Amino acid sequence: MSLIETIRRQVAPIHPEGYVFVAGFGVATLVLGSFFAPLFWIGAVATAWCAYFFRDPVRQTPLDDSLLISPADGMISSVGFFVPPPELGLGAEPLQRISVFMSVFDCHVNRAPVSGRIVKIAYKPGLFLSADLDKASEDNERNGLVIETPAGRYGVVQIAGLVARRIVCFARQGESVGVGDRIGLIRFGSRVDVYLPRAGRALVAVGSRAVAGETPLADLKLGDGRRAFKSS
Repeated sequence: MSLIETIRRQVAPIHPEGYVFVAGFGVATLVLGSFFAPLFWIGAVATAWCAYFFRDPVRQTPLDDSLLISPADGMISSVGFFVPPPELGLGAEPLQRISVFMSVFDCHVNRAPVSGRIVKIAYKPGLFLSADLDKASEDNERNGLVIETPAGRYGVVQIAGLVARRIVCFARQGESVGVGDRIGLIRFGSRVDVYLPRAGRALVAVGSRAVAGETPLADLKLGDGRRAFKSS
């Protein structure tokens, strides 16, 4: 294997959503650098960070219907029971919810936490409070998906944060998704909440780290113990 191929395998590709931003940073770097050389190096660092922010690495996703897989990279900011957003239509009773907070240094590509059919997508405008606050789930701009599975309906909510000003949803209502499939992206620093149709055993705690498409968040005890994986 050549050196170039080895390096290519170690560097995560940039998601297409990031192309325009990386290009914009690059052009600004060249323009500013033509006026004042030190600005070129500052811009080069900013461009490298932008490319890093929009990275889209391949993940090895467990294929086990008893597991809820993390939809986002980041820190577990909340584990408990909360009433889901009304626009999801999941009822007014508290459901088990696990929240993942993404800083500006985390990968922001969101993935499906379970396999199923997307039966509802609901966008709600709102504020841009810090996404690690509990009230962000109620007050911030958000985009919610309801995924129907044999175990029930899961709510997945993309929440804008203090810096994030754009929620991108790749999924479409009525289509089927597999666990670990890419369903969206949020720019720049945000949070994803997952509501479970019934309580499961949480496998994470507040403050622990999660990797989208790989880290099990909860065990629903539906499987037979056998487990396979897929790359995505």
